[in-house]
Formats: sequence, structure tokens, C-alpha cells
Amino acid sequence: MPGEPDKPALLGGMPLHPEGPPDWPVATPQIEQVLVELARSGDWGKYHGPHIPALVEALCEFHRCRFSVLCASGTAAIELALRGVGVGSGDEVVMAAYDFKSNFQNILILGATPVLVDVRGDNLQIDVGRIESAITPRTRALLVSHLHGSLVDMPAVRALANRRGLSLVEDACQMHGAMVAGRIAGTWGDAGVLSFGGSKLLTAGRGGAILSDREDVVQRMKLYTQRGNEAYPLSEMQAAILLPQLDRLPEFNRSRLANVSRLRQALGGWPGFAPLPCDLADSAPSFYKVGFWYDASTFGGLPRERFCAALRAEGFAVDPGFPALHTIHSRHRFVAPKVLSEADRADACVVTLHHPILLDQSDWPGKFARAVEKIVRFADDLRTQ
Repeated sequence: MPGEPDKPALLGGMPLHPEGPPDWPVATPQIEQVLVELARSGDWGKYHGPHIPALVEALCEFHRCRFSVLCASGTAAIELALRGVGVGSGDEVVMAAYDFKSNFQNILILGATPVLVDVRGDNLQIDVGRIESAITPRTRALLVSHLHGSLVDMPAVRALANRRGLSLVEDACQMHGAMVAGRIAGTWGDAGVLSFGGSKLLTAGRGGAILSDREDVVQRMKLYTQRGNEAYPLSEMQAAILLPQLDRLPEFNRSRLANVSRLRQALGGWPGFAPLPCDLADSAPSFYKVGFWYDASTFGGLPRERFCAALRAEGFAVDPGFPALHTIHSRHRFVAPKVLSEADRADACVVTLHHPILLDQSDWPGKFARAVEKIVRFADDLRTQ
């Protein structure tokens, strides 16, 4: 017997989007053709074939940068970028207190110390106004990440890094192909980082890349990775699969941007569930995640995890955000002010929608808004059952 249409699916009602989240990566004729050609040529198993140099050239052309270094993962790319800008034992690296934990751990691996600063209370990105006070004589670099569909104020960060003589690493793993203040994401730093992990907008299952205009940065990375062979390799097969995806990235990003606009209109400024703003001039984000601030008090005290579970039951890939870094690492491993109030709020209140549905041209934004409305109406039942 079908559930009640107006009752949340988590309470036995009918899901509004019963087909659930789309699969990722999407199957395309272009990828299928690449795989067939790899099987025929044997390039999939070669150390040195045509696809790695072709991808290096394509990434440089797309990002309008001099160098692209391929590697095994986005995590490895962050490590190599930090090595490339000269971070080492005893140094400090300033970063946001709300960020992906592997960025923090990569700093520790190099014998350096993460210095955490708070994020902005509106868009969740590193609060550039707080960076200056975190800089000490030991500071070697700034590491900034664009997260959850909003953007760091890169002109301000770049100006600060230049003024203080610091290197800048820009983590664009969630921002493939985005425009950030008139430049492509990943090209503001002395090194920019991309991830090609299995869930990313450009995916090869695993993999990463470092972008740079600085020959000395690239040389330091190569001195570390070249050990008679490539220590952190991307394969010919992965490179071949990435090339057609890079060709279609601008088209797909336009669709994602349009669908996020549709979603904002459908939600209509729902109290207590607000998408992160992105108001940086001359910018167009890409969306690996769509981030939201969730206020449980406007949902009858419904815990964030239960709210996410209710939306997942309706067929939407919604999850809590990252834990803030200062909440999951021992205090002796980092430097930070005693109070990181906005990072604490992010730790408790951020919700994210995963990107595959952003290529769907159906009326899913309207269904998403109706799902939120159902959860509001049944918040007490969801909280107690």
C-alpha cells in the first residue's frame, strides 16, 4: 500500500523524488568511446602514452597557466603543492578552521603547524580579515579552499600574501572550472590544486593535479616525485577519461549554475534553511556541493542529522557538512584562537546537497522545496519517532 503523499517518507509517506540521486559519474558516448579505444590500442596499460601529455596541455590551456603536474589524488596534490612552495619542518601554514581534514593532515606530514582562523558567518569561507593577525615570523604559506558552492575572496588573499611575502596554495578541488573574480579557480595561488576523485566534477576514480605559473614550485615537486619512476602517478587510462570531461565542463557548469538558481527560487528564502551566498564580483561558482545553513530552532528543534535523513528518504543526496578541524584534532597539533565561533556554528549547522542532481532538468527543485515543507510540518513527529 503506498504511503501518504503529504507525510515525510521517513515516517512512511511517499517520497517526492522516488528515483533517488542520479548515479555518478554519468555514462556518456564520449567516455564509452575512450574506453573502447584504450582497449584496442593498449594505452590503458602503458607507462608512457599520448594521454598524459595531452591532459597536461589541455589543463594548462583551459586554466591559462604555464604548468600542470598530474598525480594520484587531490590529497597528494595538496601535499605536493605545499612542498612546491617550500613548506617544511617548523613552518606554519594559515588555513580555515572549517576545511577538509586531509589539508590539515598534509601540513602535519611536512612537519609544519596548521594555524586556524575563523570562517565568515555568511558564506562559510575563510575570513580574510582574520588572516593577518594569525601570521607570525614562522608563517610560510596560506592554504585556502573554496567550499560548498561559495568562493574565497581571492583578490584580497592574493594581495595579503604578496604584501607579507607568503606563498599561496588555492584548493579548487570543489570548484572545477569556476570563475573567481575574473580568473579560473586554481590560478590565483602560487600553486592551485584539483582533485579527480570518484565523486568530483571531473573524475577518474582517483587522481589530482597541481597548477602553477612558477617553475621553481614545479621543480621542487618533481625533485620529490621523480625516483626513477613517478612516485605519485596518474595513469594513461585516467588521463584519457578526463579529457572528454574537461571538454564538457563549461557546459555542465552552466547547467549546474542554472539549476542552483532554480533551487534558490523554489525555496524562496525559507527561514532557517539558507543556501550559502556567493556575491564575489565577476564570479561564477561551480557546484560540487550546494551548501546551506540549517537552523534547527526553526524546524522545531529537529536535529540536523535527522533533517538530512528525512531529505535523503525523499530521494535527495543531502548530508551534514565537515566537522570543524579544531573539534577533531588534539589542541597541541595546531594553533588557533580560543574562540572560533563561526567554525563552531559551521560544525553544527552546515548541510550539503551533492552535485549529480544539478544536471537533471526535471522539476526536482520544486520537489526539494516541497520536501522541506513536509519536514517543517512534521518536525515534531520526525524528532520524536
